[in-house]
Amino acid sequence: MNEIEKLQKMIDESSSIVFFGGAGVSTESGIPDFRSVDGLYHQKYDYPPETILSHTFYRNKPEEFYKLYRDKMLCLDAKPNAAHLKLAELEAAGKLKAVITQNIDGLHQAAGSKCVYELHGSVLRNYCEECGKFYDARYILDTEGVPKCSCGGPLKPDVVLYEEGLDNQVLNGAIRAISQADMLIIGGTSLVVYPAAGLIDYYSGSKLVLINKAPTSRDNMADLVISGPIGEILSQIEVHA
Repeated sequence: MNEIEKLQKMIDESSSIVFFGGAGVSTESGIPDFRSVDGLYHQKYDYPPETILSHTFYRNKPEEFYKLYRDKMLCLDAKPNAAHLKLAELEAAGKLKAVITQNIDGLHQAAGSKCVYELHGSVLRNYCEECGKFYDARYILDTEGVPKCSCGGPLKPDVVLYEEGLDNQVLNGAIRAISQADMLIIGGTSLVVYPAAGLIDYYSGSKLVLINKAPTSRDNMADLVISGPIGEILSQIEVHA
């Protein structure tokens, strides 16, 4: 039995699957990840991206923050890929109970997934820091400098910057989903970003699958490890209700 056949068998035998994913899920949609050779951390800016995407930098140099944010974080023409679509199909069939993502691009929902826990927020939501009015990502992209609300207040993306804590409601929902899962598929993540990566410790089942292009520190814990692009792998899975 090859790796895909093993994965198929595990999915067929499961009724409460949870998927935990990272940047590698969206790279096949043309969205750059952070740590690959051509990823965000290897681009040239006046400051390192980790610095720019921090709460302190956002507060002190909002114009510089928005330069990088518009340039690299707002990939509004990206479309869901085979991985997003297969996960939505698994949910529609009643097999997949939740998607937990570190991504901020909204592509899981665009593919049709309903139960999505966005650990790091979403670029599609932006709020006035003074009156709370909502603005979409296209509004941010079409403005210059620091985007302003109709009331004059500055707008802030609903994304978790470095130095900011995760949303407790989202975090608790993700923990609950993982702890109740009979299968956990982890895909497209290097499992180095905490506290997000620590969430998988709440899984106590016997079907832990890791799908990633590169090895991770948790490979030795997994019941099945598949190396490769996640969309390519999941597209080979047949969904049976």
